[in-house]
Amino acid sequence: MKDICSWALESDELLNYHNKEWCNIVKDDTKIFELLVLEFMQAGLSWNIILKKREFMRKEFDNFDYMKISEYSEDKIIEMLSNKNIIRNRLKIKALINNAKKFMEIQKKYHSFYNYIWTYTDFKVIKNTYNLDEERKSESYLSKMISKDLKKRGFKFLGSKVVYSFLEAIGVYNSHMQYCKYSKISNLN
Repeated sequence: MKDICSWALESDELLNYHNKEWCNIVKDDTKIFELLVLEFMQAGLSWNIILKKREFMRKEFDNFDYMKISEYSEDKIIEMLSNKNIIRNRLKIKALINNAKKFMEIQKKYHSFYNYIWTYTDFKVIKNTYNLDEERKSESYLSKMISKDLKKRGFKFLGSKVVYSFLEAIGVYNSHMQYCKYSKISNLN
């Protein structure tokens, strides 16, 4: 398949994610939170592992309902740490709860997390154009700036590389290869 980003051909999960989700504009805050969680859970792991565990995490994390997650107790943390089907890293699970609380603080201030993120680009998609022999970026000035702001607001596990991947996941960056049939760009307005 020469009309699909080559990384997506490594597994069925990656191909499905690439074709149906990656770099598509996401406006729904619950979906945005889900992708944020998946990105920081992925830190140090492969995206393929995360996609294979995604449905288990969806069930364990109450469909990524940040309001419910923000109220998880220590008993819930212990319960989650015994679930072999999710990422069982205590620090990441604690970050899940912390980040849900911080996510809602941003919503309160900006009326949605979507508004907060997209104000950084004036609600415009940034098109990354990659050729066959170019190495893909893993961070940018924008991801560093957003990461710094999120950390200042108390978020955990959101370094600039994680934020860069998150920005791709929600469509702020369109990073499809030039030859990819999914590289068409669309803006929000």
